[in-house]
Amino acid sequence: MNHTARLGLFFAVAALLVYVFNLFFSIQGGIYGQLSLVISLSVIFIGFVIFFENRHPTQTLTWLIVLGSFPIIGFVFYLFFGRNYQKERVYRKKYFLDKEAFLKMEQEIGSKTEEKKKILDGHQRNLFHLAEKLGNSPISFGTSTQVLTDGEETFSTILNELMKAKHHIHMEYYIVRDDAIGREIKEILVEKARAGVQVRFLYDAVGSWKLSKRFRLEMKEAGIEVVAFSPVKMPFFNSKFNFRNHRKIIIVDGNVGFVGGLNIGDEYLGRNSSIGYWRDTHLLVKGNAVRSLQLIFLQDWFYMTNHSFLTEEYLTPVSEENSHGGVQLIAGGPDNEWSVIKSIFFSMITTAKESIWIATPYFIPDEDIFSAIKIASLSGVDVRILVPSKPDKRIVFHASRSYFPELLESGVRIFEYNRGFMHSKIIIVDGEIASIGTCNMDMRSFHLNFEVSAFLYKTRSTEKLVKDYIEDIKHSIELEVDSFNKRHYGYRMLESTSRLLSPLL
Repeated sequence: MNHTARLGLFFAVAALLVYVFNLFFSIQGGIYGQLSLVISLSVIFIGFVIFFENRHPTQTLTWLIVLGSFPIIGFVFYLFFGRNYQKERVYRKKYFLDKEAFLKMEQEIGSKTEEKKKILDGHQRNLFHLAEKLGNSPISFGTSTQVLTDGEETFSTILNELMKAKHHIHMEYYIVRDDAIGREIKEILVEKARAGVQVRFLYDAVGSWKLSKRFRLEMKEAGIEVVAFSPVKMPFFNSKFNFRNHRKIIIVDGNVGFVGGLNIGDEYLGRNSSIGYWRDTHLLVKGNAVRSLQLIFLQDWFYMTNHSFLTEEYLTPVSEENSHGGVQLIAGGPDNEWSVIKSIFFSMITTAKESIWIATPYFIPDEDIFSAIKIASLSGVDVRILVPSKPDKRIVFHASRSYFPELLESGVRIFEYNRGFMHSKIIIVDGEIASIGTCNMDMRSFHLNFEVSAFLYKTRSTEKLVKDYIEDIKHSIELEVDSFNKRHYGYRMLESTSRLLSPLL
């Protein structure tokens, strides 16, 4: 039994004792006793609900520990973050609508790519078929891509492409800020809308809760359609609060698309002095694969507005000449019957023959991914994980570090990026297949958030990601297992406690 399991067992036993003590005194009567009894019975009821939902054992144990140790706080926390039984009911309709739309597109263009699939190796074709089956999205060989390595390059390219818009601009973001870069983008959107360009702007209601009313009103007054994804008027009773739209998507005229890790805000340009340089990765997409990205946006828009735009004027991109390499855009989220992106990541890791290079700001894997990474390393695969050296979210940061000892002992090389904050979300396998998008290597991205990732098969952009990764390593410090295991006991306690909460983060 590892340290975390022992700590979990300790808390579970302590929680049981608290309950026995609590129930004994609550029966004695009085207003406080009656209140205590009601809370206790409510917590016990929730415990049974969680137990019979057949969640992962780690999640079940974690919730029972939290509810048992801190009944009131645990009860409130469960109302906000724990009601996963609502997920299927709330998003089931969206899942079937999205699947129908994607399958229709696959039937129309899938046969055109069969011959070009032969450039992929056997195990790569298996990975592609898995992604195609789970994600309902075809691979495109008529697509060009360009890797954008930081905020300066990303936003300068975005601004340039927005200025070229003639017919429509579609934007979907988790975080949008009313700051310098936010206002610069807003002014372009306003200018384009007044010139007759159709502009639709979808933002996450929780991620962008600080976005000012004035910011949104100025866009609406210019004729921009502005919609919040899953607005939360009463978060205490709203089952959608925990399922957020973490996607970052831009489509210009159906031919140009953007996807990646950068939200809209000055900190992503390195303008936050407390964070410093923001290392992130975005992707410019041109050609057929933009159709998949467009469809993801249009289905999210339809879900929120009930207005459909599945017409040729939005879904007929101009094919880009590309003699090699395929591109596939995959959407994942709580509306899907499979953990799509996690399943593809798992397949990438387990089929790797030479190397697995991962970059992620938040590393909280579930047991499947964690075991796959360790086994790959023990099998002789070159496994590297690049993470930030300083936190922007402390609990997540410390929870991530609790996984490091086992990884280091299995031979995984872990690097902490120290030039600034590392926010890229990348997996590169064998130097030939890569994923770049919005999905972190954590349980929230795998199971709760709406995400989107681009999967690259033997493209020049994959080669660029490899070069950028090597350059990032130069600005990083590699952790050594012996020295890392000598860290202060207080940090170990903090990491283990944070890890206990990781299934809830």
